[in-house]
Amino acid sequence: MVSPSLPSSFAFSQSSLQDYSDCPRRFQLRYIEQLQWPAVEMEPALENERRQQEGQLFHRMVQQHLIGLPTEKLTRLANTPDLSRWWENYLGTKFELSGYAQRTELTLAAPVGTYRLLAKYDLIAVKPGERAFIYDWKTYHKRPRDEWMAARLQTRVYRAMLVQAGATLNGGISFHPEQIEMIYWYSDYPSEPARFPYNPAQHTRDWDALTSLINKIGNHRHFPLTEDEKKCAYCPYRSYCNRGGKAGTMDEMADVVVPVAARETELTGTDINFEQIAEIEF
Repeated sequence: MVSPSLPSSFAFSQSSLQDYSDCPRRFQLRYIEQLQWPAVEMEPALENERRQQEGQLFHRMVQQHLIGLPTEKLTRLANTPDLSRWWENYLGTKFELSGYAQRTELTLAAPVGTYRLLAKYDLIAVKPGERAFIYDWKTYHKRPRDEWMAARLQTRVYRAMLVQAGATLNGGISFHPEQIEMIYWYSDYPSEPARFPYNPAQHTRDWDALTSLINKIGNHRHFPLTEDEKKCAYCPYRSYCNRGGKAGTMDEMADVVVPVAARETELTGTDINFEQIAEIEF
């Protein structure tokens, strides 16, 4: 049976590209067939759901703090042990961004072939003509290895997209790759951020690879299952694939998949209103 193809209006993101890279079949079920998630992603389910909700609220609190809402009012929202700890860690961290223009919850988009690629940033801090820092807040249960994060598509997409589509943040001039650095700040490991500078060779490699991957997905009609069945324990679509009925646990999870409790909220799929995206470059 031949699978339906992607509509030309589909907008890729780091999340959808990572899904395809982890398992083409998951990409098909989630983005093409748009099936509901039939299975628990991770056990214990209630704890995982709680961490997802807390992670979303923490991101909102940081965003509101950065745009100037009073700290004391936001602190009242930190009403769980996790939120209180993360918030205290955030307030106690010196990010050294004095003199930087800060843009929160910003989405950039760029064309790739007949499709679009989107990147939604937690924070971009810019000194026009000098430096740009990409900050991403992570509420991961465990701190991932830097080597693992370096290989993730989020790291590659976010830096490449700022070069390709970030000129409006830099006085109309495209950033040079070496002006960009991406920083993952871990709420439970505030003194151990992961920092990823950039250079022209990396950008050429990343953009060529992203273009090739998007073209490959767009031309696919068959989406095979991953050969790495360890990932299936954390996939909500595993029951469609007869890959087991029991979810993996937080304690068992190492560098298998992105910790689901901290999965980013993104603009993805076929129902994007591009008029609502403030920063788009073509």
